[in-house]
Amino acid sequence: MQIQSALLFETPSDVYARVFRDLKPRTELPEISIRYCKFANANSFIKMEGRCLELRVTDILEGAPLDIHEALAFILLSKLFRKPVPEVHRHRYRLYFNRVEMRRTLHLLRQQRGHKNAAGPQGHVYDLSEVFESVNQRFFNGLMARPILGWSRKKSRSILGHFDPAHNAIILSKLLDSEDVPRLAVEYVMYHEMLHLRHPVESVGAKRSIHTRDFKAAEKLFPELKLAKELLKKL
Repeated sequence: MQIQSALLFETPSDVYARVFRDLKPRTELPEISIRYCKFANANSFIKMEGRCLELRVTDILEGAPLDIHEALAFILLSKLFRKPVPEVHRHRYRLYFNRVEMRRTLHLLRQQRGHKNAAGPQGHVYDLSEVFESVNQRFFNGLMARPILGWSRKKSRSILGHFDPAHNAIILSKLLDSEDVPRLAVEYVMYHEMLHLRHPVESVGAKRSIHTRDFKAAEKLFPELKLAKELLKKL
C-alpha cells in the first residue's frame, strides 16, 4: 500500500519549514526555533525577528501527531502572513482539541497552572455575594451552589462577565460596580453567567456550543431582558 503522507519521516521543525515554503515560496527559509511552554491553556504563539522564526507552543502538543503540528503550522503562519487559514487545517485542529480526553487535560491544566486575577465579591456599590443569592432565590429556588465570585481588576467593556469552569468562578467586569449602572443590568449579567453553570458547553465533533438551545430558552425567562441588554449597550 502506498503511503501518501508527506509527514512520515518529518520532525515538527520540518513541518513548519515545509508550510513556510508553501505559503512564502519566494522567501528565504528562516531559522526555525520551537519551544514547548507550560501554558495554562492550548494557546501557541509565533513571531518573526530578522531571519529567525520563533514559536512558543503549548507543551500538551509535544509528541502530538504530525498532522496536528501541520494544522497548527498553517494556522500560525497564515495569521503571521495575514493569509486566510485553510479550513481543512482549522477543522482538524479543533477536532483534535475537542476530543473528550483533550478537554479533560485542558481542564486539569487550567486548574493546576491557571489563576484568577480578580478582586473579591464586595465592590464599592454592589456585593456580588448578595446579588448571586438574590438571583439564586428568584430563578433557581436557592438550590445553586455558590461558586467563587469576584470583580475583574480592570473595567472591561468587551467582556462584562464570564464563568470559568476550571476554577468554578464567576467574574464580573469592574465596569458594572458603579452607581451609574442600574442593579437590573448587574443582575442580568450574573443570571447569564449562572446559566453557564446550569447549562455547560456542548461539544459535537469540531464544534462547541457555548450558548445551547436550553441556555437560550432559559435566558428568555429573565424579566425585562430587553431593557437589561439596552442598559448594557449604553456602557
